Amino acid sequence: MAAPPGVDQIRMSPRIPSPGMRAPQRRRGHERVAALLSAASSCFVEKGYDAATMTEIAARAGASIGSLYQFFPTKEALAEALIADHAEALYGHMERLVVQTPGWSSDELAARLIRTFADYRRRHPSFVVLVEAGGSLPSMLGRTIRHRIRDYLSQILAIHAPALAAGDLRPAAMVVQQLMKAAVALHNEQPASLRQAAQTQLRSALALYLKDLAEQRQPTA
Repeated sequence: MAAPPGVDQIRMSPRIPSPGMRAPQRRRGHERVAALLSAASSCFVEKGYDAATMTEIAARAGASIGSLYQFFPTKEALAEALIADHAEALYGHMERLVVQTPGWSSDELAARLIRTFADYRRRHPSFVVLVEAGGSLPSMLGRTIRHRIRDYLSQILAIHAPALAAGDLRPAAMVVQQLMKAAVALHNEQPASLRQAAQTQLRSALALYLKDLAEQRQPTA
C-alpha cells in the first residue's frame, strides 16, 4: 500500500552503527527494519521526536515491542538510523548536482540548489523534525551531515568558479549553504504572495553571489 502524501519512503535497510544494536541478516529482517523505520518516520512527523513513544512505533509497524528493541534498543538509536538513511538520499541528490554543474549559468545553479533543498525537505518531513530536535538528540550526526553537504558544495563551486582560491572554497560553501537554508525557511511564511516574492529575491541574491565567484580571475604573477 502506498504511503500517504508527505510521509517519508524508506528506501533501504540502514546501517546499524551503534553498539548493542542487531543488524538484520536476512531479507525478512531487512524488511522488518524498513517497516519499523517507516512507522517511526510517521510518528515523529505527527507527534515530534520527544512525544513519540517506542510502544506506539512498534504498534504502527505491526511489530512487538521486543522486536523493535531487538534492532533499536533506544529511541535515540532509532532516530539516528532514520537520519542516517535520509542523509544517504540527500548525498545522492548532491552527487548528481556535482555531475550536472558544468555548463550551468549562475541563475540555473542557484535555482537548482534551492530546489534540491526545498524538494528534499518536503519529501522527507521526518528528517526535518529530527535534525531540528535540538538538544533531544546528539548533535554529532547533524554536524557530520552539515559538513558533508559543504564538501559537495565546495566541489560544485570549484567547478562553477574555477579561479576561486582553494582557501576560499569552504567559506563560500558555508555562505551558499546558509542561503539555501534561508530559502527553505521561507516556505511556511504567509501570505503566499509575499513568500514567493521573498523566495525570488533570495534566489536572485544567491545567483548574484555565484556569479561574483565565477567572475573572479586568477591572480597574475
